[in-house]
Amino acid sequence: MSNYQDLLAKRDELARQAAELEKQLQEARRAERAGVITQIKSLMAEHGLSVADLGAKAGGKGAGSATTGRKVAPKYRNADTGETWTGRGLQPKWIQAAIASGKKLEDFAI
Repeated sequence: MSNYQDLLAKRDELARQAAELEKQLQEARRAERAGVITQIKSLMAEHGLSVADLGAKAGGKGAGSATTGRKVAPKYRNADTGETWTGRGLQPKWIQAAIASGKKLEDFAI
């Protein structure tokens, strides 16, 4: 049976190995990405394509949807305070409180 010091030493060795593996994974990913980027640039040049042709913003993370960044009209309004909510995302506290007090969401529809 192993004693406590042996187990601590084994844990430290495993942690060192895990860190080394993580470093190797990051390096492999970086190298693979560099190769893919080179291949994509080559194909784009070969076919005369630009980033705009791909429907993505230059330097951005992936292609955004057509509605990214657009404002959405509010669907609900608190008549007392004038606060509004589009109906997207979490319900605001004023809607939650009103529903808890017995009102319906439709009561606030614009």
